[in-house]
Amino acid sequence: MQAINRELRRSGKRIGFVPTMGALHDGHLSLVRSARTHNDVVVVSIFVNPLQFGPTEDFSKYPRTLESDTRKLESEKVDLLFAPSTDEMYPKGARTSVYVEGLSEKLDGLSRPGHFKGVTTVVAKLFEIVRPDRAYFGQKDAAQVAILRKMVQDLNMDVEMMVCPIVREPDGLALSSRNVYLSAEQRKQALVLHRALMRVQFMVDRGDRSAASLREHGIQVIAEEPGAKLDYFEIVDPDTLEPVGDVSRGALVAVAAWVGTTRLIDNLVLPSRH
Repeated sequence: MQAINRELRRSGKRIGFVPTMGALHDGHLSLVRSARTHNDVVVVSIFVNPLQFGPTEDFSKYPRTLESDTRKLESEKVDLLFAPSTDEMYPKGARTSVYVEGLSEKLDGLSRPGHFKGVTTVVAKLFEIVRPDRAYFGQKDAAQVAILRKMVQDLNMDVEMMVCPIVREPDGLALSSRNVYLSAEQRKQALVLHRALMRVQFMVDRGDRSAASLREHGIQVIAEEPGAKLDYFEIVDPDTLEPVGDVSRGALVAVAAWVGTTRLIDNLVLPSRH
């Protein structure tokens, strides 16, 4: 991978990179299409990263569908697929990790200790291997986006972070590789995350600017669905992930909830009203 990319860069090709954990859906493919539009060469990685799963999380049962993923990427005319083994990414004796202090403990980082350390470490390694001009991420992972942006900035990485909109089912459910875990009944219950965000949007449109009030409205909607157990519902600055008191200058509304044994996340970006 490194040798090929050195050659590509030498010949002046612009490289667009989409890092994934596989189990590809239309959300991932929308990133691939964006990368195709802006670059000469599109590289996709598939690597289920053990470092970002906690001891009780779903690493062993996380969907691994390399054959069908490869077919999807071929039909999207992806140039290179990088699917390393765990031993290649983390050779025996590896000791180095990358950690963004202050941001990595917020939102998902609070309920999944160590998660973002695993994310930043693997993405830093992938950036070093692929050396992309641009890297593409989905807005659904808003906390991850904020943390990776900070890592790129702090380490002077020569890569442009491109963030693409959330892709949803017609009924509003955000696409996620973990949706395959949901039964038909749980799939209906999962819609409560989007409903809660839409309630916040409705209240903002009616003139409510108080984060505390908007958060209450969102939490109330989640509470109306007995099949969902709230992990967090927060209204924060999209860059620092710090709570905001007022949403007039823009904010990120982020929610995570358990539906059965599946943890789902979703979010809404409120633009500045100034």
